Amino acid sequence: MPQEAFTFERDYVRRYKLDYLRYLPREYGSAPNQKWPLILFLHGAGERGSNLELILKHGIPKVAETLNLPFVAISPQCPANHWWSDFIDVLDDLIELTTTELDVDPQRVYLTGLSMGGFGSWHLAVEHPERFAAVAPICGGGAWAYSVRDRIAAMKDVPTWAFHGGADEVVPLLESQLMVDALRACGGDVRLTVYPGVGHDSWTVTYNNPELYEWFLSHRKAR
Repeated sequence: MPQEAFTFERDYVRRYKLDYLRYLPREYGSAPNQKWPLILFLHGAGERGSNLELILKHGIPKVAETLNLPFVAISPQCPANHWWSDFIDVLDDLIELTTTELDVDPQRVYLTGLSMGGFGSWHLAVEHPERFAAVAPICGGGAWAYSVRDRIAAMKDVPTWAFHGGADEVVPLLESQLMVDALRACGGDVRLTVYPGVGHDSWTVTYNNPELYEWFLSHRKAR
């Protein structure tokens, strides 16, 4: 099933708008009352703007159809000159809309992102830990300006699997290591995979690995 483009708007102090791609599994709708897991994917800084074709370059939008992922997936596009931290509440509302409009299991909502989206994943999970059954940030970290690492205990009950290239010169491995160490120190269920010799692109190998999706599906929130 091809990915379709949508626009999501919300009024807070001012109007916020996010264009996004939505992927539905080929079998979606074939079985009455079936509820599907949901993945929210946050792209990196290079895919910001107003051209949704950009976010097909990497991550979940790139592999969803090829791997026939058994998830509903939503992949919003961050506008130019912004960061995911500018849209934390908008992203949460987008998840709420999707779980309401589609056959989504609210106990199986997952979050992942790469680079800027890895930072955004940590931030969103700290702000709304009640939303997610599991989180997989890739080559991200905790933005100091939002005290994300200082508030990491908020997501200690959210299973987390972080990934990073050992030779990343764009976002140093230390960024993920600090987050993982902080989460582990407060009793969090967290693991870190480091790819020796791999640079910033630690996402291609990660999103092509079926083990990631099996790990997601092994987690669900208690009712």
